[in-house]
Amino acid sequence: MSDDQWTPSLRYPDPHVTALDPLFRKYHLPLSSVEQLYTGTRWGEGPVYFGDLRCLIWSDIPNNRMLKWDEDSGAVSVFRKPSNFGNGNTRDRQGRLLTCEHLGCVVRTEFDGSITVIAEKFGGKRLNAPNDIVVKSDGSIWFTDPRFGLLSNYEGELRESELPMNVYRVDGQTGAMTVIADDINAPNGLAFSPDEKKLYIVESRSEPRTILSFDVAASGDKISNRKLLIDSGPQGTPDGFRVDIEGNLWCGWGMSPELDGVRVFTPQGEPIGHIALPERCANVCFGGKLRNRLFMAAAHSLYALYVNTQGVAGG
Repeated sequence: MSDDQWTPSLRYPDPHVTALDPLFRKYHLPLSSVEQLYTGTRWGEGPVYFGDLRCLIWSDIPNNRMLKWDEDSGAVSVFRKPSNFGNGNTRDRQGRLLTCEHLGCVVRTEFDGSITVIAEKFGGKRLNAPNDIVVKSDGSIWFTDPRFGLLSNYEGELRESELPMNVYRVDGQTGAMTVIADDINAPNGLAFSPDEKKLYIVESRSEPRTILSFDVAASGDKISNRKLLIDSGPQGTPDGFRVDIEGNLWCGWGMSPELDGVRVFTPQGEPIGHIALPERCANVCFGGKLRNRLFMAAAHSLYALYVNTQGVAGG
């Protein structure tokens, strides 16, 4: 897409949605189109859907706020400000909001609105800038902690890193925190396969960027057997992603007009579809009544598209 302005399509099927492989046609609803729900963020990330509240919450990191889009009215309001430069969001298996904050914490919003700190330090040292987060069916919380954001001038504090760029697991029962991976160069987005036997993690500082695949131990608390799943190519830029019930990866993508949007891959890492946007897409999530609406948080805007699949729980 070469335009830097959004122009919705009045035609079906929407030309913004492209099948790179015939396999993608089963996931593309011909009578659906990409919608721009909001524009006005400085850098949008971390969408998470709340069906019980019929709303979506996402982060506007540089503006130090989180926004809420109301599904019934389409209105957008400030959910939290300041947000400690909140980034990735998800819900735990009880439905509570979990947020990665660039100021160095992972927090949970309780049902009464109070905030509980889930992770702040490891081995007595402060976390870098927690980025993305998922919850496994056993209640454990998994998150990435790269350094980008740590030294960005978002009107926050500038500080030196105290810890390597790790991937962490917080036990759902005891709250014990362990390092799951310490050898990924700037871990970013992460998600489980539908059966939770695989964990996928974006390696942001590799050249080119990659999405790695790991086997999850039967005990559910360790990973092994690192493999390259997706090589993004010279201009591909995977950021956050979510997985559908058939194991396909729906990845925020971009860094060039031709690639900006969402790139869809099979569980084997083969590209099958692309949703073109006029700006780089950072993160996605599935929502709506049937969990078949893909929400896409891009740099300045929030987009949505109904698709013929559902997102897995826990993303």
